[in-house]
Amino acid sequence: MKDKDNNYWKAKLDDQSYKVLRESATEIPFSGKYNLHFKDGYYRCKGCDIVLFDSSSKFDSGCGWPSFDRAKKGTIKYKEDRSLMRIRTEILCSNCDGHLGHVFNDGPTETGMRYCVNSASINFENK
Repeated sequence: MKDKDNNYWKAKLDDQSYKVLRESATEIPFSGKYNLHFKDGYYRCKGCDIVLFDSSSKFDSGCGWPSFDRAKKGTIKYKEDRSLMRIRTEILCSNCDGHLGHVFNDGPTETGMRYCVNSASINFENK
């Protein structure tokens, strides 16, 4: 998946998902369809369809984006992001290198993590 070119991604993804997954854009807070979505199931990468998060790890962080306290093992790559004049940790799909969002160590659960994910980068599947 990592060797696919921009033409492949533009044909596969809608405009917003392309901007997020391939150009590291961020959707407007509180605008994504999965922000306040709490059904039982799995959240998959919209680029390559691998399962990234289970609904049991989702919580309402109030930040305006879907938040999870843990990812499925081996599905996320971490990259230092120095944009916006601060250091953050970008999260990418380990299979297709799609930008998902950022992870922070200020989560309220026992993991202490808050994976802040763009709805445009994921799809939901019922269990």
